[in-house]
Amino acid sequence: MKIDLHIHTICSDGYFSPKEVIDEAVRNEVKTIAIADHDTIEAYSEELFKYSKNKQIQIITAVEISTIYKGVGIHVLGYNIDISNQIFKEQLNLIKNYRHDYLKKVANALEKLGYFINLYELDQIKSVTKAHIALDIIKNPKNENLLIKKFGHIPNKGEFIENIMNEGKPAYVKKTTVTPKQAANIIRQAGGKVVLAHPVAYKYENNLTDNDILQIVKSMNADGIEANYIYVDKNNNKINDVKKWNEFAKKYNLQVTIGSDFHNDDGIRPKIGLLDENIKISETDTNKIIEWLLN
Repeated sequence: MKIDLHIHTICSDGYFSPKEVIDEAVRNEVKTIAIADHDTIEAYSEELFKYSKNKQIQIITAVEISTIYKGVGIHVLGYNIDISNQIFKEQLNLIKNYRHDYLKKVANALEKLGYFINLYELDQIKSVTKAHIALDIIKNPKNENLLIKKFGHIPNKGEFIENIMNEGKPAYVKKTTVTPKQAANIIRQAGGKVVLAHPVAYKYENNLTDNDILQIVKSMNADGIEANYIYVDKNNNKINDVKKWNEFAKKYNLQVTIGSDFHNDDGIRPKIGLLDENIKISETDTNKIIEWLLN
């Protein structure tokens, strides 16, 4: 049995519609999925649930909330949430508004550096992300000369974000957002389980130590961590620290989850279901993860 508990759609920064995600799961023989878009549950609809049922795909409701902890961007996953919970929806809308405030400020910073940005088009995206902004910059022919002058080539979105938009870089803008603890509270009041997304990423992107990550886990009283995850760095190198994070979870009595963090099929990053990746989880353990999320 294959599961994938971290998938994005066009409702945030993915390339597939919710129905296309279901179709891809069917092709990859994945039986249980969770769509975990950034700060939105827009992907979930009665139509989608009917479609997934017809395709024999089990859906576990999810969201990925963007937070800040001591200046570092941390993502918090919520599972089996009540998507009809009004307070939960209001809180997500507030976080989405923070995103658009950030967009306007970072657009101004990028324009001062000489980049052309399609602010109007980006502002139409309900859950606009750094990835949307970076892609808009690097795909705009008007930015080609400046990008080559700065990078020596046209960078990928991760490279642009790390060198231009992250903290200490020329277009850094401090985000107004929630803390991991606040995100955890938002998820729990909607009946959900709280999971720290991809701890491996914070090690390689933010130089966080195991103790730093433990403090984040403690701060939000996390139920689990996304231990089974393949990290792809800005140079498109795959890093498999699955064993390390499973041991971390066991040491601190945390449930583990598994996710591809799928956005699009680019031939580099994991496919839905982590097809062809070196991650092996028994059907027994898979069933335990599903049971834990649903109970």
